[in-house]
Amino acid sequence: MYRPQSGGCDPIGTPVILKRLIRRFAPGFGGALAVLGPALAQSPGAVGITSCAVPPALSDIGVALDRSAARVDQGNSLTIVAVGSSSTQGVGASAPSLSYPSRLQEELRDRLPALEIQVLNRGIGGQDVPEELKRLDQDVVVEHPDLVIWQVGTNAVLRRDDLDADKELIRRGVSLMKEDGIDVVLMDLQYARRVLARPAWGEMERAIGEIAKNSHVGLFRRFEIMQEWDRTQQLAPAPMVGPDGLHMTDASYSCLASQLAEALAWNWWSHGKIAKSSHQNPDAVSKLSQPPTPPFSTALRPP
Repeated sequence: MYRPQSGGCDPIGTPVILKRLIRRFAPGFGGALAVLGPALAQSPGAVGITSCAVPPALSDIGVALDRSAARVDQGNSLTIVAVGSSSTQGVGASAPSLSYPSRLQEELRDRLPALEIQVLNRGIGGQDVPEELKRLDQDVVVEHPDLVIWQVGTNAVLRRDDLDADKELIRRGVSLMKEDGIDVVLMDLQYARRVLARPAWGEMERAIGEIAKNSHVGLFRRFEIMQEWDRTQQLAPAPMVGPDGLHMTDASYSCLASQLAEALAWNWWSHGKIAKSSHQNPDAVSKLSQPPTPPFSTALRPP
C-alpha cells in the first residue's frame, strides 16, 4: 500500500444543473464551452461511489478566478499547483495516482479534453504553515501557475491552540501569490475524528474563511463537504477517513477531486469568462444564463 512518509501528523459546484444544461446546449457553443459540455458527464475514479454530490452552495468557490478562467476561455494550457501537507501528498491513498491532485488532473482533463492541463503535486507530509510559506517561491511561484490550491491549517490545529501566528502567515502567503497574479483557492481542514478532538479546529475553520473573503481569493470548503458526506453517508460503504482517524481514503480523495473539478468548472463558467465570451453562440449563452427550471433546482435540494 502506498503510504508516503509524512514526517508527522497532517494531519463541487456544478453538479447536476450545469451538466444537464451544457449537455443540452453545448452543440451551439464554440471554443472552450463546446468541450466543457460532454466532459461534464460523470467521470470515472469515484472508487465505486455513485455520487459525491453536495448542495451547490457548499462547493461555490466564491470569487472569480480570472487568470485561469481566461486561460480556459482562450484555449490555452492551464497549470495548477496543489500545495499543502500530507492530504495533498496523498497519505492514505493506495497509490500515488489516487491522490487528490492526480485525480483532479484527470477530472479536469475529462471536462476540458481540448486543453493541456497539468496539476502539480507539491504536498509534503507533516509540514505546517511556516514550512509551506518558506517554500512557496521555490515550489509554487517558480512554476508560473495559473491557479494554486493551498490546503492549509490542519497541522496547526493538531499541534497548538494559539493560531494567531498561523493566521498571519497564511495571509502573507496569499499576498505573495496574488502579487504574482496567481489565482488562489484555500482548501480548509478535513472533517476527521482527530481534527474534531482538537479545541482550535473551529477557530482555524473560521480564520481560513475570513482570510479568503478579506483577501478576495477562493475558498473550497472541504470540511463542510466532508461533513455533508458523513451526514448523508454518500460514500458508504467505503470509508471516508482511514483507520488513523485523520487521513482520507481512495474514495474520499476521488470524490474531493470530483467536487473540486466541478467547482472550478462552474466558477469559470458562472463568472462569465466562458459563457459570455464574444465567440460563443448568443442564443445558447442566453439559454444557459436563465435560472434552472424547477425539476433541476428541486433535485439539488438537500434531503
